[in-house]
Amino acid sequence: MTSHFFPRDEYFMRLALREAERAIEHDDVPIGAVIVREGEVIGSGHNEREIRADPTAHAEMIALREAARALGSWRVLDAVMYVTLEPCAMCAGAIVLARIPRVIFGATDPKAGAAGSVFDILDEPRLNHRPQVVGGLLADESAGLLRGFFAPRR
Repeated sequence: MTSHFFPRDEYFMRLALREAERAIEHDDVPIGAVIVREGEVIGSGHNEREIRADPTAHAEMIALREAARALGSWRVLDAVMYVTLEPCAMCAGAIVLARIPRVIFGATDPKAGAAGSVFDILDEPRLNHRPQVVGGLLADESAGLLRGFFAPRR
């Protein structure tokens, strides 16, 4: 699977992991996302559902809003999204609508993943956009953050 990654992918995924760690500060599930265009981060986010009391405040949604604002367009073209966990159905739908061309995620989500685990919205041929998707980059680190967060809660 590593052959599908470019040299800078690990660097940007580590930035997404740092974002995920920020979610723990306000007792939210540690998921982080960054969006990169031309080697620069144009959007970043971590889960803020608890602090905002907002079910849509997922890391990917926050990063997408920030990237769209930076670009002055809802189309986030020529960009790569790095996210520590496989996107859910809501986030996958937003990724398709934003026309993100490439998505790289860390850990798979066998309960709610929409990039191949439960659904495959990002590769749905009936939709008008299908990004290139590669999973598994720093998956152990991403999954470890989640395990560490949920262990005392179970």
